[in-house]
Amino acid sequence: MKLVPLADRVVLKQLEAEETTKSGIVLPGKEKEKPQQAEVVAVGPGGMVDGKEIAMAVKKGEKVIYSKYAGTEVKLDEETFIIVKQSDILAIVK
Repeated sequence: MKLVPLADRVVLKQLEAEETTKSGIVLPGKEKEKPQQAEVVAVGPGGMVDGKEIAMAVKKGEKVIYSKYAGTEVKLDEETFIIVKQSDILAIVK
């Protein structure tokens, strides 16, 4: 199965959280904060959304930073994905 987003939606695969801090402290599982970085897995076609033309600015394979409380988590084939609106993506990591 695969996810095909509609309109201005983007499917993201969350990147793994850092297990150690920059100073070398190892974080136990519960203390790790969910990262807000993810890889773009699929991109919707854009088009007309709420009467406005939306062009998609992100592409499959790019790494992005998204809003902390954005999107909907979806489990598919034992993998977890996040579906967000393009406007919930804050930046592209280059």
